[in-house]
Amino acid sequence: MLDTLLQNTWFLVIGGILSIALLVYSADVAVGKLTGLAGFFRLSTTFVGVTVVSLATSIPEIASHFTASAGILSGVLDYEVSSAVVLGANIGSDVIQQTLIMAIVIFIAGKLTFKRYFLWKTMIPMIVTTLMCIILGVDGIYSRIDGAILFGTFLVYTLFLYFDERKHYKEEDHGFTPEGETPPGVPKTAKEAWIYALIAVVAMCFTIISAMMTLQITEVVVAKTGVGGSLIGVVTLGIASALPEFITAVSGIRKGDTGIPLGTLVGSNITNPLVAIGGGALISTYWVPGPLVKWDLPWETITGAILWAVLWFSKGKAGKPIAIYLTILYFIYVTTRAVFFGVD
Repeated sequence: MLDTLLQNTWFLVIGGILSIALLVYSADVAVGKLTGLAGFFRLSTTFVGVTVVSLATSIPEIASHFTASAGILSGVLDYEVSSAVVLGANIGSDVIQQTLIMAIVIFIAGKLTFKRYFLWKTMIPMIVTTLMCIILGVDGIYSRIDGAILFGTFLVYTLFLYFDERKHYKEEDHGFTPEGETPPGVPKTAKEAWIYALIAVVAMCFTIISAMMTLQITEVVVAKTGVGGSLIGVVTLGIASALPEFITAVSGIRKGDTGIPLGTLVGSNITNPLVAIGGGALISTYWVPGPLVKWDLPWETITGAILWAVLWFSKGKAGKPIAIYLTILYFIYVTTRAVFFGVD
């Protein structure tokens, strides 16, 4: 019965849309609760954005990778197709975040200001992370050793951020008043914190289920159309996977807080490759399609480096001209990808 439905184009379209919608919604619920828990434990919004929220908003990528790895090990999913799809979605999500989504957030905010310390502490590691993925993937495979290197780097970097956070944290930065009043969305008691944690776990379970559905449907689409799995991952799943970061960033801007948006968009580009690719490679290893190391990852690295340089020389100020520039970079990336690197 399921095999018959999977051959129906309309079922694939509707099923794909519903699974992606569930993926985004469940991830968004998890993000909200995890952000509240971060406030409960007294962590700054920038730190929350770079670590907790970026980790939470990367749930679609992480869940997709871990689900694909489990499917590869069990033989349920094809090794090369699944590897191409999840890697393409991961890298596509990163590129859209540091170009198109960053541009949209700047348009909405009018102007964003990056502190130079932030540029050194987060954007340089983001660029280095992408370079690591290129070097480790040149041989056409992410081995378990490669996965250990990536995942281990994330643990070391997070530890560094935590100790740095302890030196500079101020309660008012997270919305707490001098009188000790708890801001909205933050648990007031340990019992509420446990409820938040439970809801986050349930939401993450739904995320994993929807990720598996999306992967299976995408596999059928690849088989029916002959389009490269990594291209589908980059163009469709990459955009869908980046929606939680976009939603979170816009929410932060509306609340007058730039720490969450900046920390989330940059932090996710560190979390995605180190945790999702690294963790997934630790489980099953991955086949690395040529276009990813020949175009996607180099473009992500160059785009990140250009953005860093522009922000550094503009003293951290990003206005509409930079937003327009980032938008153009994204469409150049997608067009070139589709025209010259459509097949894995």
